[in-house]
Amino acid sequence: MKIHFYKYQATGNDFVVIDNRDGVVSLSADQISRICDRRFGVGADGVMLIENDPKLNFNLKYYNSDGSQSLCGNGSRAAVSFASRLGMINGKATFNAYDGGHIAELFPEGTVKFKLNDVKTVSQQGDDLFINTGSPHYIKFVSDVRNYPVVAEGRKIRYSEAYKPGGTNVNFVSLDADNTIFVRTYERGVEDETLSCGTGVTAAALAASLRGYSSPVRIKTLGGDLSVDFEKAPTSQPDTQSDSFKQIFLSGPAKMVFEGDLEL
Repeated sequence: MKIHFYKYQATGNDFVVIDNRDGVVSLSADQISRICDRRFGVGADGVMLIENDPKLNFNLKYYNSDGSQSLCGNGSRAAVSFASRLGMINGKATFNAYDGGHIAELFPEGTVKFKLNDVKTVSQQGDDLFINTGSPHYIKFVSDVRNYPVVAEGRKIRYSEAYKPGGTNVNFVSLDADNTIFVRTYERGVEDETLSCGTGVTAAALAASLRGYSSPVRIKTLGGDLSVDFEKAPTSQPDTQSDSFKQIFLSGPAKMVFEGDLEL
């Protein structure tokens, strides 16, 4: 089977994107893993299928490199850029993803601003936090994230008993000056550190607001810079932090790298 694909990256988080508006492409977990393999395939953190939706501009199916599905913040931004390339949107977009409907906006310079669903709970995990921004994220604040053993420590938490069977993504965060944080993420499904994780940096920005940071929080990652806007809202739920969040937007660049044909 020959598939025409597009390679996109969004702050170093990279994806193979397929126009599946005709609905003929259906991929197994093994095929997705082979596509994402950086030696024997195209090489990517995930695969996305852009499909027609009966009510919204498009439907996004996102697969991690192991074939599992989740919401992907950077992938969603790349999908919006791709949908514009296909002529499916003109600046503003509505689309369906793993956790439901979303809106987004593509600006002329290439920045994509993507709205995530509300976060109603922030759970305390000892000195750390757990926040679900469409995908589950463990947040650990560290003093020097640039030199932190992200893969080794992230893997321990991802596979710990507390998060079985599905596991969790793990984010290590340093609080920098000027309302800026530096985030590195171990991603489940990829089972490695990625250069950037959209839902992860969003969770980290919300967590930083509980340490005095205000919207918009600027985020540095190994793959580039992002920003997160949000509004705080009080919550009365027990065993949570004192805030929930709404009007959450992730903003950053998304670019096409190349296109080609793949023989599966």
